[in-house]
Amino acid sequence: MTAGSVGLWVVVLLVLIALAFDFMNGFHDAANSIATVVSTGVLKPAQAVLFAACFNFIALFVFHLSVAATVGKGIVDAGVVDPNVVFGALLGAIAWNIVTWFYGIPSSSSHALIGGIVGAVVAKAGASALIASGVIKTVVFIFVSPLLGFLLGSGMMIAVSWLCRRATPSRIDRWFRRLQLVSAGAYSLGHGGNDAQKTIGIIWMLLIATGYSSATADMPPIWTIIACYMAIALGTMFGGWRIVKTMGQKITKLKPVGGFCAETGGAITLFLATGLGIPVSTTHTITGAIVGVGATRRASAVRWGVAGNIVWAWVFTIPASAFVAAIGYWLSMLIF
Repeated sequence: MTAGSVGLWVVVLLVLIALAFDFMNGFHDAANSIATVVSTGVLKPAQAVLFAACFNFIALFVFHLSVAATVGKGIVDAGVVDPNVVFGALLGAIAWNIVTWFYGIPSSSSHALIGGIVGAVVAKAGASALIASGVIKTVVFIFVSPLLGFLLGSGMMIAVSWLCRRATPSRIDRWFRRLQLVSAGAYSLGHGGNDAQKTIGIIWMLLIATGYSSATADMPPIWTIIACYMAIALGTMFGGWRIVKTMGQKITKLKPVGGFCAETGGAITLFLATGLGIPVSTTHTITGAIVGVGATRRASAVRWGVAGNIVWAWVFTIPASAFVAAIGYWLSMLIF
């Protein structure tokens, strides 16, 4: 498809919808960045969202666009993508985000988008249009990212407990209230770096399909990069408070030392995945880290029923968003 074969208004409309999804991603996933720092009382909610939003945007200057390249070129055959596919993908992702936000379930905006892309492409051209390597590594990290978050979060908690064994509880609390600002900033940086790039990737996919960008270009137009980082930062500033409560209070009770360990373990996981160009779930990552921190105290410190409900949401995210995306693809055929 070339630029002349589709109206510019369609491309503009889809870019705006993609930015709306990016805003919702920040809104929906604000809890990932701020839940621990709010629940431990280190920052007030308004301070926390502004703090996280700043680091979401600063990620623009830190990370290479490896994740955007994976989403834009590494999930599906570029020749299959058209505006109808992009519309279906975004509809599936947005619909799942709205449902899970309403019920306060910390699901993955990232995997909702991947599921949407897969569902719309399969509806158009079948499974043969998917790029197996890109899909497989994304699916594998559904399990790897929370496990790595769990291991790093629990490992750091054990190490910190041993290193600070002679310090008084009040002194530990005072230290880690300061250190948690560092860990929360690092996690917000990782969140912006991985999640904003997914929307950059789908806009890039659209621009290539409609001829507004070259398939051989090393990066998308600069305006897409700036717009996506701004949208996710603005979304984070508004915050999804229903999910903050689930993440920060319902899974396990956190103190500043636990918040620091969970955020640091999660940040390391996100930095690693972003460097490898793998679109992972920031929700899965921080949830695994929080559970890991809670489990170091005792198994009963984790509300496993709440954690189990979250895992079920993870399982359904890709198929549910793919199903809605397939319907969205067929509906879009009637619109443009």
